[in-house]
Amino acid sequence: MNEPPKETTKVHIRLLKCTLEVENSRAYWEHADGSAPVIAQQAFDEYWFGARSLARVRMLLANFRARFDAFPSALFTLHGWSDMMPDTRRLVCHWHTQLSDPLYWAFSGIYLPHRREGHHASVALDLVVDWLKQQGPAQWQMSTRIKFASKLLTTAHAAGIVAGKGDPRSVVLPRVEDEALAYLFYLLREVRFSGTLLDNPYLRSVGLADGLLEQRLRRLGVLQLRRQGDLVDFEWRYDGLAQWAECMGNARRCAAAGGAP
Repeated sequence: MNEPPKETTKVHIRLLKCTLEVENSRAYWEHADGSAPVIAQQAFDEYWFGARSLARVRMLLANFRARFDAFPSALFTLHGWSDMMPDTRRLVCHWHTQLSDPLYWAFSGIYLPHRREGHHASVALDLVVDWLKQQGPAQWQMSTRIKFASKLLTTAHAAGIVAGKGDPRSVVLPRVEDEALAYLFYLLREVRFSGTLLDNPYLRSVGLADGLLEQRLRRLGVLQLRRQGDLVDFEWRYDGLAQWAECMGNARRCAAAGGAP
């Protein structure tokens, strides 16, 4: 039996050269569905990412393979989701970056929520540099920490969880559409990750926890949450992410044609 995909736990520095890249991610989903390897020369010749150099295309593809190809059901779903809302697109890129980068996972899912819930809901470059001194590899020089801290903030800003580009920067809550939340739950259902379905850094990064989260889930429709004391049970309407995506796509197409889903 195949092992389920899992979040990355080995620290790397790919974020230094590839931050959230929302629009380039969208272009990648449009062309790739996981059925065949993506060739850099083809993506370059066909201008998948616009007038980027071949070296830049290779860099983007390496990151997108780690973020999306590592989760086959997700890539299949994203390939067919052409009418995704912009807010949802940012969050999908954010969650997949969390899945593939343990430092961004910890920064956006643990450190920033702690800042947001504290007395000073803001963050600054020097604070992130200090945080990296504790969380990052001991051999990193100060220059590397500064560069990586800047990329963490840039990525979080693109995801909509940090506002502003100058210090101090507010730690904010993004808009989470129902389809985005459903996507995350069906994705995590198929992934080995730290935490539980109701308590994890993916949800905490967007401010969904405890009572608020359960309220959202109760009206979501594509899954049911039952709680009895500390016991929690999920009833899933669809067998997996791909089936959810197919049914949601059919419903949208039917609605666009003026019929009932």
